[in-house]
Amino acid sequence: MFRYPKTYDVIVIGAGHAGVEAAMAAARLGAQVAILTQNLDTIGQMSCNPAIGGLAKGHMVREIDALGGIMGLNTDATGIQWRMLNASKGPSVRAPRAQCDKKAYQFRIKRELEAMPGVEIHQGNVADLLVADDRITGIATSLGMEIAGKSVILSAGTFMGGLMHVGLRNEKGGRMGDATSHVSESLKRLGFEVERFKTGTPCRLNGRSIDFSKCERQDGDTPVPKFSFMADTLVKQPDDLFTLNPWGDPMFHVEQMPCWITYTNPRTHEIIAGNLHQSPMYCGVIEGMGPRYCPSIEDKVVRFAEKERHQVFL
Repeated sequence: MFRYPKTYDVIVIGAGHAGVEAAMAAARLGAQVAILTQNLDTIGQMSCNPAIGGLAKGHMVREIDALGGIMGLNTDATGIQWRMLNASKGPSVRAPRAQCDKKAYQFRIKRELEAMPGVEIHQGNVADLLVADDRITGIATSLGMEIAGKSVILSAGTFMGGLMHVGLRNEKGGRMGDATSHVSESLKRLGFEVERFKTGTPCRLNGRSIDFSKCERQDGDTPVPKFSFMADTLVKQPDDLFTLNPWGDPMFHVEQMPCWITYTNPRTHEIIAGNLHQSPMYCGVIEGMGPRYCPSIEDKVVRFAEKERHQVFL
């Protein structure tokens, strides 16, 4: 086993939204940080949906921004539509939500992480958590390298023992095409109880195959409900390919892209109801706990059978 010749103050496992924020926050406090990711080219990748914020989550992103985080500012730099959800209701339940250019978001946040003093990025898959005298001492990777650290932050998300379902087919992995992490097994060996949650990923549609004239157009809000208190400091340098919205430039004018709304109908519900036996959630294949307020389409059809139609966002 090769031992990396440096001991870090903090080791962060996973370089998604949470991992990037954790690494940069620790570095801002003066810590020497190692962040480990399976693939250097997928740092900050928006895997499920190119949206930031929404109910509850929008409040969190603005709190992260108030604490000096990068997520809100990166959203304002790469957003293509902003809306304030529940705008007709009281202030406590209003929530900002933005759709982003998913590749611009990913590449810009990678650039910010790479430029952060005190952060070193490692590529690899964690095979084990190293513990001595009931204290974490570092990690071991699947390539046989040990990295020593005084503390370890787990932010591996769906990669921790992930199982992906496409109809009745399933395979292990954290994301389509990416391997799963072995951190869950390591936690179990250390005596921790590990449970699984369930999340669903919306399908990708080819926009050229859709007749948008039959859909309802939903535009972004004006003025833009930006996420970051520092958005007006954003400027675009000549070599900057990923800051789409330089709000600090007095000549800048944002062009938002619309979303589109359509609806299911009784025929849609008939097809879904007739194929529930092919849904892993209804034939006993999926055992994880799903989100309470974000049901899948077959769950909506079953739980709200009295509804003649359900909204679908494109």
